[in-house]
Amino acid sequence: MFTLAFDTTANGCAIALLNGTEVVGKYDEEMDFGQAEVLIPQIQNILKRHNLTFAQVGLLGVCIGPGSFTGVRSSIAAARAFSLACPQMAITGVSAFEAYVHSLDITELSKLNAVIIETKREDFYFQLFNGKLEKLEDAAALPYEQIIDKLKGQTVTLIGNGVERFLDKPSGLVLHAIRMDKSANIADIAACALQKYKAKKLNYPKPLYLRPADVCVKS
Repeated sequence: MFTLAFDTTANGCAIALLNGTEVVGKYDEEMDFGQAEVLIPQIQNILKRHNLTFAQVGLLGVCIGPGSFTGVRSSIAAARAFSLACPQMAITGVSAFEAYVHSLDITELSKLNAVIIETKREDFYFQLFNGKLEKLEDAAALPYEQIIDKLKGQTVTLIGNGVERFLDKPSGLVLHAIRMDKSANIADIAACALQKYKAKKLNYPKPLYLRPADVCVKS
């Protein structure tokens, strides 16, 4: 089965095509703007290179956030449109938290694994997972002090693009492993989608918003 996954929620546009569990096609480009305009043409290019039509894709996985308001909406709108056009195709949402923690190898995993994602504000996007990659709580936007309170006194692995700023202050935490990946890997988003498909735990993609959009009225 072919799996297609894509992500426009961060500072870029990323697409992966899997045949079974093998990544056979990939596009990953950093960009501040224009992800929505690039997404569809690049999906078409990847499918064309592998002589595939969209109807031959069995599973679609899309990153649901957190991330920029426009980027999240762009990914999910595209995924829902593809789902309407190809109703036989399975579809699921994958959060950046799930993709990050899924990328940890067995030596990096701890009994407590914290995903910390940059918000570009004083707080952080945060979610905890156990050693079996099960969610221990809902994702949230939390201040530094509240995250420290949740982690102190325990051995923990930290992963995410917010980890570097989080560790700017002496944390006093017992750290098993640290990963400061710039973004969730598109191959891990695809792998998470495939894992959900096999476990029959697909979830129709809905935006993962952890705080209101940054908007203002021009005077």
